[in-house]
Amino acid sequence: MKTNYIPLDKALHSNLKVKTSHKFEFTKAIHLASATLRDFAQIASCMPIVFIKDQPSGSFHSIAMLGLEQNSNLYYSEDKWLGHVMPLSVQRYPFDVRPDGDKLGVFIDENSDLVGDEGESLFTPEGEMTDYLKNRNDLLGEIANSEMATQRFVKRINELGLLDTVQLNVQYVNGETRNVTGVYSINEKRVNELPDEVTLEFKKNGYLGAIYTVMLSLAQLNRLVQLSANTDKPIRGIQLAIVDEKAEAEAKEEAPAAN
Repeated sequence: MKTNYIPLDKALHSNLKVKTSHKFEFTKAIHLASATLRDFAQIASCMPIVFIKDQPSGSFHSIAMLGLEQNSNLYYSEDKWLGHVMPLSVQRYPFDVRPDGDKLGVFIDENSDLVGDEGESLFTPEGEMTDYLKNRNDLLGEIANSEMATQRFVKRINELGLLDTVQLNVQYVNGETRNVTGVYSINEKRVNELPDEVTLEFKKNGYLGAIYTVMLSLAQLNRLVQLSANTDKPIRGIQLAIVDEKAEAEAKEEAPAAN
C-alpha cells in the first residue's frame, strides 16, 4: 500500500491509535533507509552505510543498505527483523517530521496498517498528547536535529571532494552477475591527505569519527551475502570498486591523441 503522510492534528485524530506490537512487516519492501550521524555507529555494526545523490538538487544523502534489489529487504525474513539494530528512520514509522508551512511538523502515514482503532492512543480525552506520543515526539525531534547535522556533514565532505562513485559487482550463486551503481562512498586516500587544519576541524565536530565509521561499515556487505543465503537468489560474493572519476578524467586528458 502506498504511503500517505498527513499532518498529525489533534482535532482530526483525537481517537487515532497506533499499534506498538508488530513484526515490522512494513519493512519488507524497504531496501534503503535514511541514516544519520546519531545512529551511524550502531548501523555500521550491522549494515553498510553509503551515499546517494538526489538528481534534481544534486545533494547527497547518507543511507543504510538493507538490500541490493528494489522492494527487497534482506534484514526481514519469515516475519521477523534479522538485524541486531534498526535505523532510527525505520523505528520512527508510521511517524515522520516534515515541513509544515514555515516550520517542521509531525506527520503520520494514514495508510499504515499500524494506524487505526487498536494500540496506543495519541491524545487524551482533553486533547493533550499521551505519554506515548510525547515519547515519539521527543524521538522525532532528536532525529530531525540529527538529520540537519548530517546534511551539514555530507555537504562538507562533498565540498572537499571526498565522495567517489562506488560500483558493487554482485555475483550470484546461479552464475548471474550485476553491477549496482548510483551509490557513493568516501575516498580514504583523500581523507588522509586533508590539510591539518581541516583534520583538526573534523576532529572537533565529530566528522572524522563519522568518516571512519562509514568506511568501516562497508565490511557489512558480507552480511548482505550471508542474509541472501535463504532467499530465492543467494549471493556468492560482492566486490566493491571505488571509481575515482577525477583520476579517470585526468587520465583521459593525458592520453595521447590517435593518429
